[in-house]
Amino acid sequence: MSCSAGDPNFCPECGNVLPLPGISNTVQCPRCTFSIPVTDFSGLEVCSAVVFNPEQRSLVALKGDDGSELKGPVIDRRCARCNKDGMIYHTRQMRSADEGQTVFFTCINCRYQEKEDS
Repeated sequence: MSCSAGDPNFCPECGNVLPLPGISNTVQCPRCTFSIPVTDFSGLEVCSAVVFNPEQRSLVALKGDDGSELKGPVIDRRCARCNKDGMIYHTRQMRSADEGQTVFFTCINCRYQEKEDS
């Protein structure tokens, strides 16, 4: 069974990312029993890129009618009220330390607020 045949960066059996070739003669998938000879990687070039979100879209400061200001990172979350993408979030530890934190979301369009307990 082959999940991702054709891309040498991924295991063709389980789809896991393969480690970079090292000093051994084979590359072993850390998830399953698949192994491939290092010679199959000769001549391949490894390229990577880092893409940053534009600064004006990744951090927003909104002024409210009452003069309050909301600051925070913007995420791709759809507002339940206006159905538009883009919400600011912040987190707080509302319960005891062994419980998850509470995440507060505010829509950047209509300022609707939601919370999510984790």
